Amino acid sequence: MERIYLKTTAIYVLAGLGLLCCCFGGLGVIPAGIAFYMAHTKLKEVALYPENYDNVKGMSDAKTVALIILIICALNLLYTIYAVSTADWEIVIEQIQEIMNENRYEV
Repeated sequence: MERIYLKTTAIYVLAGLGLLCCCFGGLGVIPAGIAFYMAHTKLKEVALYPENYDNVKGMSDAKTVALIILIICALNLLYTIYAVSTADWEIVIEQIQEIMNENRYEV
């Protein structure tokens, strides 16, 4: 019986995309979560019949990378939620209006 080679490219790409999207208020949770789920389900399949699969260590490493990026994105998302919920919106709106007025006279 042929051994199945586990491909980790999609998981690394989604995890990397999650890290890039982390800058946008923690939205990287979505691709990083998908990457972690994909790696986790593949490793569950491997646990049933380990003799049929190659590159198990690579898949395990990909799962670890996805988990780390998922944690970073989740922390950033929690911080963003905290910052938005505790902001004084009157001051924020005044600052935005001041910036818009300054830019209006420069043009």
